Amino acid sequence: MNLEDLVKPDSVLCNVSARSKKHCLEILSELLTRSNPDIANEEVFAKLIERERLGCTCLDKGIAFPHCRVSGLKKSCAALMRLADPVDFDSNDGEPVDLVFGLMVPEELSDEDIAEIELLTQLLRDRALCARLRAANSSKELSNALLTGQVAPPTKLRHAQQG
Repeated sequence: MNLEDLVKPDSVLCNVSARSKKHCLEILSELLTRSNPDIANEEVFAKLIERERLGCTCLDKGIAFPHCRVSGLKKSCAALMRLADPVDFDSNDGEPVDLVFGLMVPEELSDEDIAEIELLTQLLRDRALCARLRAANSSKELSNALLTGQVAPPTKLRHAQQG
């Protein structure tokens, strides 16, 4: 998995002002569709809301990983936001969320898509990476902090990058 292919620089936004979880997902859907103009952000927003109804996508410690399947999508794409002020995301630990990593995947998941989701979950639980993301002051710094982080996770990720 190569994060540079998954998260384009124009899909990274720092110091986002979101009023609520719903507003956060609305902004996220716009970011996710920037690199896929054929897919309506309203469709992605509806899919993200639908997925959240199944269960909260928080990873705890202020991190959310909203994701959804989208028909017509050829390959997975992601977006990252650091919120200016944390919002309540209904997380299990009760902490408000300030880091939101969104992912949309094709309707039919491949083994590679499933492996990417697992690896991203591990990556987002990396405390050093989260500290770098929270220290970013601009979208460019946030993007650089994320891409720097792709070498930090367990060996499982390095093997996937080589394969």
